[in-house]
Amino acid sequence: MEDEKQPVAVEEVYERFDSDLKRFIRRNVRDPDAAEDVLQEVYLKIQGRINTLKDEEKIRAWVYRIARNAITDHHRARTPTMELEEVPDETRDAHDEGLEQQLSTTVKDMLDGLPPDHRQALRLTEYEGLTQRELADRLGISVSGAKSRVQRARAHLKTLLLDCCHFELDRRGRVVNYYDRNRGQ
Repeated sequence: MEDEKQPVAVEEVYERFDSDLKRFIRRNVRDPDAAEDVLQEVYLKIQGRINTLKDEEKIRAWVYRIARNAITDHHRARTPTMELEEVPDETRDAHDEGLEQQLSTTVKDMLDGLPPDHRQALRLTEYEGLTQRELADRLGISVSGAKSRVQRARAHLKTLLLDCCHFELDRRGRVVNYYDRNRGQ
């Protein structure tokens, strides 16, 4: 009878990697309590996904990929964010709103001129708020394919904007004026 290989158990992962994994996480998460929380999250993910491990010889890379992702998630969750409506902007006036309206119309026209796959990728991610993973699922393509499509679409739109228009920016990089390169001001 052929010797069947038993799947890796979470206990085995713990025995093999615990001390190195703790050190790795503590180097990347300064707060000891938070580092312990991240470690526990890693073990929960390992336990929930251990049956997806295809090649047991790559277990170290698999465990550390889970740990890196958990560390990234931890840092993202701690990054303070502010809703756009909450951002104070005392410098806005009627000129700014008119400029935004003009730019919005220009960008919409250029977006309509993009190839259909580029236009669709930007509409779904930038305007409808889909993540690139959700875009991939909706279009039935790989995540890397979705990312490439969005990047190419952004680059194409940027090229169109820079070819057609000259932008004047303030010291913060905000558009304060622009004009059509073909027609002047």
